[in-house]
Amino acid sequence: MSEPMDVPASAKQMALPTSGFFGHPWGLSTLFFTEMWERFSYYGLRPLLVLFMSAALAQGGFGMDRGQASAIVGIYAASVYLASLPGGWIADRLLGLRRAIMTGAVLISCGHISIGLSSFAHSKIPFFMGLVLIVFGTGLLKPNISAIVGDLYPEGGARRDAGFSIFYMGINIGAFFGQIVTGFLGEKFGWHFGFGAAGVGMLIGLATFALLAKKTLGSLGLEPTRHPDAAVQARQQRTIKLVLAVGLIIVILVIVLAALGVLPLNPQVIGGYMTYVLVGVAVVYFGYLFIAGGLTSDEKKRVSVIFILFVFAAIFWSAFEQAPTSLNLFARDFTDRVVAGFEIPSTWFQSVNSLFIFLCAPFFAALWVRMAKSGRELSSPAKFALGLGFAGIGFIVMIFASYMVLSSGGKIKVSPWWLVGSYFFQTIGELCLSPVGLSSMTKLSPRKYVGQMMGIWFLASSVGNLIGGLVGGHVDPNKLDQMPQLFIVTAGSLILAALILGGLSPIIKKFLTPQSNMG
Repeated sequence: MSEPMDVPASAKQMALPTSGFFGHPWGLSTLFFTEMWERFSYYGLRPLLVLFMSAALAQGGFGMDRGQASAIVGIYAASVYLASLPGGWIADRLLGLRRAIMTGAVLISCGHISIGLSSFAHSKIPFFMGLVLIVFGTGLLKPNISAIVGDLYPEGGARRDAGFSIFYMGINIGAFFGQIVTGFLGEKFGWHFGFGAAGVGMLIGLATFALLAKKTLGSLGLEPTRHPDAAVQARQQRTIKLVLAVGLIIVILVIVLAALGVLPLNPQVIGGYMTYVLVGVAVVYFGYLFIAGGLTSDEKKRVSVIFILFVFAAIFWSAFEQAPTSLNLFARDFTDRVVAGFEIPSTWFQSVNSLFIFLCAPFFAALWVRMAKSGRELSSPAKFALGLGFAGIGFIVMIFASYMVLSSGGKIKVSPWWLVGSYFFQTIGELCLSPVGLSSMTKLSPRKYVGQMMGIWFLASSVGNLIGGLVGGHVDPNKLDQMPQLFIVTAGSLILAALILGGLSPIIKKFLTPQSNMG
């Protein structure tokens, strides 16, 4: 019988070199560059979508209402992160982390190829089919590559937080250059040149993992969780395959019926209902873990903390993920983008966040380690509260910018520094919350559910992306009065959440046993 996944990670990693990549295991470099190129492709594609779909037919777009286009982007991005939950489950129970990552990379590459071919087919079907393939592929790749990063640090502690911060820096290097390259090509030369560049990036990521994983990761992530009883194991695998088959049939049927016009779809209505579905998925899943998950008392306490962090992470991402929709449209319609006679592509503003990330991430990685050594380490909930507060300040900046546009009746375009300032504060918030959240999931998750817990973390991002897409249509030259209201509500929600979680942080820390302390 194959080695089960709950064998201590330290036993699996004994043959691996423990340092070499910025003082971290060499395996981190493989995961760093694979994720960097995958994020190049994802973030390179995402900001183009709302601009492309809302562009007039004469400009090569689909000519959609911006509210519908924004909602589609939200549904797509939400589905990408929602797919992380079954993706983690499939890896845990059927494929193993490594095979799930490889399969996901192949599917994403096929998705980009399909989108690139849509311009030659003169049809929307390859375009939307490509988005579906990217959703499936990212669901398999995203949670499981993060889970292996956690496996590189069996000792846990602040060093794992630092490792995730470096990993997160790779994510943002890819996002930065992806949006610069694809944005320039897409807006200046044609949408599908941008789409094609995103696809090339994913192919490089696929090649990176295929060539380097065996050498640098050893046996980490090769085997799924296996039940000691072979009959039970076989039954579980049949169940997984049946669920996958039924799910694929339903998705294909919906796509075909929608393409034929038999099943009319309203993206904004679908997005609204999806919000309830996502919340329901989270509630049902956590309920299942507590009732039938076979958790010990200590594991239930840790899963309770994961649930609390999930709620506040969803609030954070609901604001932060307005970047490709409302803030992207604000950059295009209400920001002065001409510098020395050159009009900056509006998508380039999406890269400001990534620029700040990889400038500031090393500082935060060092800060967490230094605070731990001096005995002043903040708990993960406290870091989350700081993240929410800084993001709130970022949207307060946008309140002032939007009122300037409103007071002129939309006749003036504001300085780009308003967006830059907003992204700076949002970035500080992200650095306090996102790498720490990834690390917390691996530290707190019961070992047999680690892939699924990473999926739960990305489910919070799914909720955020969906809401960010649904509100994106409120940034519209014909609806100027809605902009300040949107940013006021967003900033107020973030600040209130920061105050509540800040007050709960000491209670949460005491709630945990010393063995599961999150400090």
